[in-house]
Amino acid sequence: MNKDALETLQRKTIRTLTAGQILSGFGLGSTLSIGALLAADLSGSESWSGAAATFSTLGAAIWAIPLSRLAYARGRRVALAIGASLAISGALLVITSAALRVFPLLIVALFFLGAGSATGLQARFAANDLPSSKSAGRDLSLVVWATTIGAVIGPNMFGPGEIIGKALHMPPLTGPFLLTIAAQLAASSVFFFGLNPDPLKIAQSLDQARGPRGKISLKSAFATLAAYPVAAYAMISIALSHMVMVSVMAMTPVHMKHDGATLVLVGFTISFHIAGMYAFSPIFGWLADKLGRIQVVIIGQLIYVAALILAGTAGMNHTQITAGLFLLGLGWSAATVAGSALLSTSLPADQKTNVQGVSDSAMQFSGAFGGAVSGSILAAFTFGGLNASAAIPVSIILALSGFALLRKNR
Repeated sequence: MNKDALETLQRKTIRTLTAGQILSGFGLGSTLSIGALLAADLSGSESWSGAAATFSTLGAAIWAIPLSRLAYARGRRVALAIGASLAISGALLVITSAALRVFPLLIVALFFLGAGSATGLQARFAANDLPSSKSAGRDLSLVVWATTIGAVIGPNMFGPGEIIGKALHMPPLTGPFLLTIAAQLAASSVFFFGLNPDPLKIAQSLDQARGPRGKISLKSAFATLAAYPVAAYAMISIALSHMVMVSVMAMTPVHMKHDGATLVLVGFTISFHIAGMYAFSPIFGWLADKLGRIQVVIIGQLIYVAALILAGTAGMNHTQITAGLFLLGLGWSAATVAGSALLSTSLPADQKTNVQGVSDSAMQFSGAFGGAVSGSILAAFTFGGLNASAAIPVSIILALSGFALLRKNR
């Protein structure tokens, strides 16, 4: 395949991934926040409210590696379509768990919903399957940005979703999951039929001309990370940045509900947060290509510091909480876009999907840990204490970034 044909395929790939991410973001934009409220309701304890973040991110962590291996074996189109289909199963189980009032079934449902998150994360790497390292940050950021439309609209469908749910005599808080099912079904179709020819399969065929494909395993992934320390730094930065975001974001609806905020106000706050996560990603992608990817990871951590101070000192000031959550999303965007582009461009071609799967798994396990402890920290130390504790991983990333820059400039 010549250069012009590759560029044409790359543009088609970005368009398809963009459409799929819009639909996927719409379907998953509200699930984590509503999941936290459902977990507290079905369990009878707010300490379990963090279970929504814990088990959905745990599900994403566990699904990330099988889906990446499926992509390696069958291509991106199959892996992304199946991932979206697994999320549909999760949404159906959420509705069932609420109807039967069975908390363990909600946990299983959240695990399957996590496959939708794993799919969205894998889609961003699909933007870098074809060789175009100079614009890796831009291409990846455009796919991340595409999530903005659906993800911002999604939380604001709390109200309409509940109206639909009541009309169908569904349990409280489950109506929005009908919209999740419809959106994920559409996303699955877009990925499967739109990514043809498959960009990863084309990239693999080009790479095979240079030599045999490497082995795909956890052992080979960690061996690759040991051989490429910049990739290891990128993976750690992505994982810890995600931990910070999940731990604070997941507990924000619970904190606001305590202070008497309505579901509409909670949805508005989460929408602003998600806008911060995705809407400005092209800017960070451009900055990553121009200023350097490590530098933009550092920018993300400095934004995090401002976010944690703002949200942590807000008290019952919902406007200040919303501003803090917006900055929290902005910091996540900078760190994730730059870190992901750095990871993709620092790996050998035959190990990309392998290490990407491990990275996404590490990212989600970190988020699961953050979600697991966030409910208990909120209960023990209030929302301010939760934000203060989130500064610990931020400090670690800043220290590692300094070492990475020193190593790069030697």
